[in-house]
Order: sequence, then C-alpha cells, then structure tokens
Amino acid sequence: MKKTLLVLVAAGIFSIRAWAQPTTFPRNGVYDERPQLYAFTNATIHTDYQTVISNATLVIRNGVVESVGAGITVPTGAVVTDLKGKHIYPGLVDIYSDYGMPEVKKEGFSWGAFYLRPPQYDSGKKGAYNWNEAIRPENSAADIFAIDAKKAEELRKLGFGAALIHNPDGIFRGTGAVVHLGTGKENEVLLKSNASTHFSFDKGSSKQIYPVALMGSIALIRQTYLDADWYKKGGNKVERNLSLDAFNQQRALPAFFEANTRLNILRADKIGDEFGIQYIIKTKGDEYARLDEIKATNAPLVVSLDFPKPFDVEDPLDMVMVPYEDMKHWELAPSNPAALAKAGIPFALTAADLKNKADFWANLRKAIEYGLDEKIALKALTVTPATLLKMDNQIGSLKKGMIANFLITSDNLFGKTTVIYDNYVAGNRYTVTGMPDVDIRGEYTLAVGGQNYKMTIAGMPEKPEVKIGVADTGKAVAKAVLNNSLISISFKADKKDKAEIRLTGWLTGNNLKGEGMLTDGKAVKWVATYSGAVKPEAPKENKADTKSAVADLGKVVYPFIAFGVEAKLKAEDMLIKNATVWTNEAEGKLENADVLIKGGKIAQVGKNLSSAGVKVIDGTGKHLTAGIIDEHSHIATESVNELQASTAEVRIGDNVDSEDINIYRQLAGGVTTSQILHGSANPIGGQSALIKLKWGEGPEELKIKNADGFIKFALGENVKQSSSMTSTRFPQTRMGVEQVMMDAFIRAKEYDQALKKYNPKDPNAVPVRRDLELDALAEILNQKRFITCHSYVQSEINMLMHVADSLGFKINTFTHILEGYKVADKMKSRNINASTFADWWAYKMEVQDAIAYSPTLMNKVGLNVGINSDDAEMARRLNQEAAKTVKYGGTTEEDALKMVTLNPARMLHLENRIGSIKAGKDADLVLWNGHPLSIYSRPEKTIIEGTVYYDLERDIKMREELQKDRARIATKMLAAKASNPQGAQMPTPKVMRHYHCDSLFGNEGTCGKAKTFMEVNFSE
Repeated sequence: MKKTLLVLVAAGIFSIRAWAQPTTFPRNGVYDERPQLYAFTNATIHTDYQTVISNATLVIRNGVVESVGAGITVPTGAVVTDLKGKHIYPGLVDIYSDYGMPEVKKEGFSWGAFYLRPPQYDSGKKGAYNWNEAIRPENSAADIFAIDAKKAEELRKLGFGAALIHNPDGIFRGTGAVVHLGTGKENEVLLKSNASTHFSFDKGSSKQIYPVALMGSIALIRQTYLDADWYKKGGNKVERNLSLDAFNQQRALPAFFEANTRLNILRADKIGDEFGIQYIIKTKGDEYARLDEIKATNAPLVVSLDFPKPFDVEDPLDMVMVPYEDMKHWELAPSNPAALAKAGIPFALTAADLKNKADFWANLRKAIEYGLDEKIALKALTVTPATLLKMDNQIGSLKKGMIANFLITSDNLFGKTTVIYDNYVAGNRYTVTGMPDVDIRGEYTLAVGGQNYKMTIAGMPEKPEVKIGVADTGKAVAKAVLNNSLISISFKADKKDKAEIRLTGWLTGNNLKGEGMLTDGKAVKWVATYSGAVKPEAPKENKADTKSAVADLGKVVYPFIAFGVEAKLKAEDMLIKNATVWTNEAEGKLENADVLIKGGKIAQVGKNLSSAGVKVIDGTGKHLTAGIIDEHSHIATESVNELQASTAEVRIGDNVDSEDINIYRQLAGGVTTSQILHGSANPIGGQSALIKLKWGEGPEELKIKNADGFIKFALGENVKQSSSMTSTRFPQTRMGVEQVMMDAFIRAKEYDQALKKYNPKDPNAVPVRRDLELDALAEILNQKRFITCHSYVQSEINMLMHVADSLGFKINTFTHILEGYKVADKMKSRNINASTFADWWAYKMEVQDAIAYSPTLMNKVGLNVGINSDDAEMARRLNQEAAKTVKYGGTTEEDALKMVTLNPARMLHLENRIGSIKAGKDADLVLWNGHPLSIYSRPEKTIIEGTVYYDLERDIKMREELQKDRARIATKMLAAKASNPQGAQMPTPKVMRHYHCDSLFGNEGTCGKAKTFMEVNFSE
C-alpha cells in the first residue's frame, strides 16, 4: 500500500527553505518558489549499475540528490513517499539523439537530376566558411535546440532523463549538447553546451558534387584535419576560415563518429589513429561479425537496438530473394550487445535508429534474453554514457550532489512485467504509468448474494487480474478495473448465465467491500475478506522454449556472407607431388614435379621431394601454376569513382570491402592478387589498392604490405564527360585533358619544392599547407607512386607520353591500351607496360580500331603485356582470356599464362614475391584439374601464402550446409511470423552493383552491396 505524507509545519516552511537564485528571465507574475524537498523511503535503490541498497531512502532538494542510503533521517518539511516494494533507478541517458534538432532535409538521389541538372562544385553557403558544405564544425546543437514536448515525453516514457543531442547533418557536424528531458525553457534544460563534436561519412544535405564516394568522404576528413593543423600553426595569417576556427576549438571534446557498418568502424578508427583521436563510434548493431578487429580499435561504441524484422518466407520463391547475410543478421542481431560485453568492448546503448521508439524495451529485453547481463545493460544506459561525456559527476548515478534524474519502477527494471511509474527529471515528477494508490493483490473470500466464492487478485498493482472460483467451471476470469482506490469487478457465476454479476467497491483495511447488482438486477452489498498473499504459480513448461534463446543460434562466419567460414583459414605446410608445374621461370614447365610449401613460402621445387610432418597433396594428372593476378579490377571496394577533375587525394585502400562475394568467386577462378583501381571518371583519379584475396580476413589484412603505391589516370570519352548534357566540369575536350595534366604536375613541382625549402625552425615561416592531392602527384615526380592510365586512342597515348617526357615523370602502365599495337615501339622505348583486353572491341567509338591480335603484337615488340578483366565476371575466367592470345596470335602457351601471372606481377613491382613458382616466393598457387588454358579446366585449390582459400571439395560441402542453414533460419522466421503476423517484412529484390571504370557511385543512390535473385540462386 502506498501512502503520501506531508511532513511540514507552517512555521518551519520558511526556516528550511533555501533562497533560490533568480535567473536572467523575468516573469510576468509573482515568484512562487516552493521548496522542492522530497524523500522517497523504504525503496530498493540502485544507486548505480552495481550498487543496490535495500529499504533505503532518497532525499532530493531543488532538483539535486541530497542524500541516499539506508537509515537516513528524513529532513523536516520533506514530502515523503513510501515506496515499499518499489525500486528506484538512475534516469537513463541517451548518448545519441536528435531530440530538439531541426529535420535534416537531404535531397533524394535521382539519376534524372544527376544527368539533367548542372552539378554544384562550389559551396553555396555564404560567409567565411569551409569550401565544402559538408564541413560544418561551426554548427552548435545548443544554438538550434528547441524543446519538442512530444519527443521529450516519448523518451521519458522509455526511462530517459537526459540526452546528448546533435544535428546529424554533414561530415563534420559541429558540437553536441547535453539536455535533460524535462519541460520548461531551453535555457532551463540545457545541461552542457559544447559537450561533444560529431563526424560521419555522410555529406547530408550538402548539394555539392564532392564527395560522392566513401573514399572521397575519408579524403575530405583527412584534408580538413591537416588544414586545421596548418591553420593553427600560421595558416590563419593567410586566410580567415570560421569553420577551421570552430573546429580547432573543439579538438579536446569527446568525438563521436557515426560509422553505421562494421567495416566503417574500422575505417573511422584508422582516421582517428592517424590524427591522434580516439573516436566514440556509433554503430548499427552488426559488430559481432568483426568482433576481433573492432576490439583492436579500443574504441568505445554507441550501439543501436534496432533489430531487423523476420522475413516472410512462406513462399520459397520469396525466400530466394533474401540474402544469407540478411537471414543470419536477423537471427544474430539480438546477441550483439552480449557479444560486445563478452569481448570486453565498452559500449553505450541508444534508442537511435528505432523507427518505433516503443520497441526499445522489447528489444533490450530480447538482448538480455540472448545473453546480455542486466548490470551491463544498466551500465550501458547510465554510467557509460555519462562517463564518455565527462559528466559522470552529474548524471548516470544517484549520489550526493548529482542531478535528481531517477525512475520509480514496480520491480526489477528489466523484468518483462515491470512498469515504470514515474520518471523524475531534475527533481520534477513526470508520470509514465501512474503509481496505484493501493495494492489489492491477494487471496480473498468473496461473499455476495448469499454465495461465497474464492477470489484471487494477482497481476500488477496498477492492473490487477481477478479470478473467481465458481462451481461448474473452476476459476473464471473476471473483468476488473482499478481507478485509484476504487475497483469494479464483473463475472459470470454460471457459464450458462447471459448476464454478469457487477460489483463496485473499495479497500477498507485489508478487505474489500462495496455494492453491486446480481444477474436479475437486484442490488446487493458484498464483502471480500483477505486471507493472505497470492501464492506464486509454478512456471508453465513451454516445450518450444525449453532451450535458451542462445542455444539454437547459428555461428558467425567470416566474411559474414554466403560461403563464409566459421574460423578464419590458416596457413599449412604442404607438399604437392607429381603435378605438371608451370614455373614461369627458366626451368619452364616441369612434368611430375613437386612443390614444397613452408611458412607461407615456396620452400623447394623439384622431383621426389619429401618433408616430415607436412600435408601431402597428390597432384597426379593435375597442373600447378602461380596464382592469377588481375592488374585491373574493381571488386572488393565500396566505391570506385570520385568526380572532380583531379582526385589524387582519394585512396581505394580506404574503402576496401573484404566482404564482397566476388572475392570468393574469383578465388574459384584461380585469382590470388588484384589491383583495385579507381575508375575513369576524371583525368587524374585516385590511388590504387593492391590486395590478395584472403577470404575471411578484414580489409587491412587483404592489402599487400610494403607494396609500391599506384594511381589511376584516364584519357578519352569518360574523362571529358561526353555523355553528360549538363556537365560544367573542366575539361570538356581532349585538349582540356592535356591541360589538366600539365597544370596538376606544374603545381605538384612547385609544392614539392616548397616542402623541401620550408624551415620549421624559422619562427617567421608560415608552414606549407599539406595537400593530399599534391602529395600523391609529388610522389609520382619522385618515383614513389606509379601511374596506371586508362587509354584507348593512339593520339591521346602519344599526348600523355609527351606530357610525361616534358615534366619528368614516368608512366608505369597503359591499361586497356586497345590501340597499343600502333604505339608499341614508343612504349617500349619508355619501358611502359601494356595491360589489355584479349578481344574486346567496338563497344564504343574510341575502341573501333581495337583488334584481338594486339596482345601478341605488343608481346612480339618486347613489351611486358598482361591481360586484365576490368570486370568481376571476366576475372573468374582470366585463364581463358589469356588462352585467346594463343588462338588469335599464336602466342606460346607459357607466354600466354605469363600474361595473367608473372607479367602483371612485374607491372605491380611484385615479381620478386609473386607471379612464378620459385623457392623463396610467396606460396600463391593454383592447382588445376586440367590444362590451365583449357575452357574445361577449373581450380581444385587456390592457395595464398600457404593458406587454401578455395577448395573445390570444401565448396561442394559448403553449398549443402548453406542450404540447410537457410532452411533452419527460415523455420525460425516462420515461427516468429506466426507469433506476430504483423511483425514480418516482405522480401524484395535487391541489386548488386558490379563496378567498372565508368561506374559513378558507390555509397549513394541504388548502388548498394545487396543481391539480386540470380545472385542468391546461383551463388548460394
């Protein structure tokens, strides 16, 4: 039973009242400042996530905790609330909220608008701000915050008392503010302005064309950090930039980065490492799929509880449209918080991303059901966010001097039937459910109309459940409504009765009494005599739920898509015996030869080899070659093109996608190494990434260590944007392309000279502004970075060679080079490589002179010739593309094979490590079931550094296991749909983008990494 007492004496009111400091806001009326002194007694108080005090008292005065603990004396004049049987918890803190922020109006992507409207290259923001609209550190959440009563109430009902808010717009988003979720004026609820600084990879409402790709966003972030450092060290003497002023003032604040995918977490942290920042990273809830790598970042996380709905897979054709990773994510997403906790990764939980905030508690309890400890859950909603915000002395706990944000609950906060009665924010009461004045639960004997009935009142105090024992039916469920201390009950004394006995009454002592009406309309008096507390019911056994939620969970696979493996693959020492070995060395092709692999390297090549303790593979009747190397690829990347005329600052390596299914597919075709190139949307593109196709590893593990740097240039139709009706970007002609090259390298030369001349010891010298674009071009001039140039037409090829000769840089490789047979002699004199197609021609005007004999002709001139794919599908058959040079030009088989192995290794300056079978080189090998140039042959094993990343027998087993696992998850989805038919989502076809040179978008528009019907059907 709850009772509220006013313990005060008229004479004492003024003696205990503290004088309230007046604010700067005048009032239209009298100042009625009552003493806000409250005591909450006999409660179970959770002062923080690990401290619980029974039969304790909490005293608050003027919105601040005055004392908390057991045996505390209630101050004279306090309003006392007896909370016997109730719990008090610290108010929750949402660390990632847009509460009170204006709506961000992003322009929806439209291909029509892209092609029909001139792109915006310059910022449209007025004032001395950053050149790019997506960089807006000058924005302050505190400046634009406006109380939103509806959203505040929504969050209070969930238990939140304070929130970190920021405007989620742009890449540099400005500062956040901490507010409490009470009513009043903005100045009254603002707890801390400039509480944090915020970042993302999303340019938000900016209409500027740059950046259009993830790698462009990363380059822009890196350049802005460098600009801010330069500005602070003297650049402010050169220009005034209010954005950089603001950003430099924020550098010491807690920095939040909205990453939203598991791989973006790693990318954000890498930026932080470069500039000495430990970001607090906002995630999307899929961290379990890259747990080791994420733990290694040491980043605290802000974790979403937005769990996906099950798919409606009743129709098997609908089920085919659901990618395996989406099915597994539905199953494993609720286990994500528990996985993070088990791994020791610090995290806070947030209601952000939930379309329906009412799902918050259901999802949180589901996470607990999936293994999240309740203490960790409470910590993630109180102490952790407060600590990350450096406000743990004000919010997140209940200690003396802290803000009086707390919850009153019916029981353990995380219990399924627990009710939040009140949410106190800064000492002010906000009713959530309403605490009942009385608790009438118990066992009673009901006497009414001359009959006695056994009556049980159970359920919750505010929502009692009444059962009344009747002769013929046992216990009948009665209807009951509790309104303050009044109760209404109606029931049928006999199941044959059409009418009900209706009663209304009240509590008197421990008993109930009142008046009512029988089924015949006769008025009666009634009484219910209390006989004791309700006996707890024995839990009902539900056979479907006898296993815990975690017991039937599938396992995480690496990568987290179809054909992922449960444990990352490891290198083995092995001996391949009696194979036909294509060495690509002076020994040529060796029959019945052996190759010994140890420690990821080729240890020995010969005959009759042996070694103790190694795995022996029988190569009889099979062929062993070096791994295929694709010099020109666009797989395994989140984006491929940035769109300014020169984007030398962007790096494909910043957005390597280690979870691209094309990695596995190309392993199945014998590819072990790829150069992932920027596209051909501009004359000077971005920097390449050299990767090995190590299936299951993270992005950084794919990259080849200590490899030379490369960069993509381009000539021809693509770079002058000949297909665009509205482009205003220079260049618009092939002549303009030449001038872009000339101008860029002249600027790079001057920049390089300025860097070398700068004396940091000169106090009057202004530092040279680091420019990531010019850094890359200067590396070319200094022969530390090497050009791969997209090219078709003879005249343009000659042009670029002339520009290179004039400005003193070298061209490493012409790729495509479909008119290379016309300029082979000039390329040979400059030692330029040729990476070409086997037989592509006539697919656009500038390739109308392409011929299938070109690779052989260039080879005969003495060029280093390679065959590349520029296509995710073609790369699976590069051995066949190489074989075409035998068909069309009569190239020898060994020379043809070198065009996809040793020759591209030379182009990438890796010939001392890969490309041939020689002792000391990396054990990157392919074991074929037949002649490697035959269309009927396929790899049985693809090996990279001694690890078998593709195995034909394993692949067959994985296909069977994959279908079984899909069926298992589908069964769980159907069960979930049956329990909540409205909670299922319909599968929809998705599109997977295969990038090429001219692909425009990566992380915008419709170019996601999802799968089509055909993708699932044939790859999974």
